[in-house]
Amino acid sequence: MEKFKQQKQKQLYKKDKSSIGSWDKKIIPLCKKINKNKEYYTTSSCSGRVVLIKASDKKQKNLFLYRTHNKISFKELLKQIKNIKYPGLIYFKQEPCILHVACNFNNDAEKLLKKARLAGWKRSGLISKKRNILELMSTEHLEFPIMNNRKLLVSEAYLKLITKEANSRLKRTWQKITRLKTTI
Repeated sequence: MEKFKQQKQKQLYKKDKSSIGSWDKKIIPLCKKINKNKEYYTTSSCSGRVVLIKASDKKQKNLFLYRTHNKISFKELLKQIKNIKYPGLIYFKQEPCILHVACNFNNDAEKLLKKARLAGWKRSGLISKKRNILELMSTEHLEFPIMNNRKLLVSEAYLKLITKEANSRLKRTWQKITRLKTTI
């Protein structure tokens, strides 16, 4: 128990290493509730987002051309697309909420996993038995190529459709964050 307590303290007081440098606001209440519990602490989180990203097989700097953790408008999406000067393949992605939680014991992980699944976080499971790390992930996701060589691959009508769909999926993922917070 003492080792877990030390790991938790170290994790919660270290500098944020994410590319945005802070938690996105919609997931803070859930993270705080989890971190108040002596059996758990969060190691990373995202409430869901929409991004325009360079096609790449590996993580590297400057992949994101646009990123928001909020709903988007067609006008904003079109503006961002028109500002892109990158000559390669670009993807549109709407990504679901994701949360990594360190759990003191395996049975603590099982309890939280059950609550998460009941709250709708279907793609969830234990990803590291060494430290009992749970990955909790929702299922709302869109991903497809949108530009290549500075040319739009889809019509404006399609952009309007995906804007509406991405916003709908973000709303569902945020509802799951609220449901999980309520069940903990």
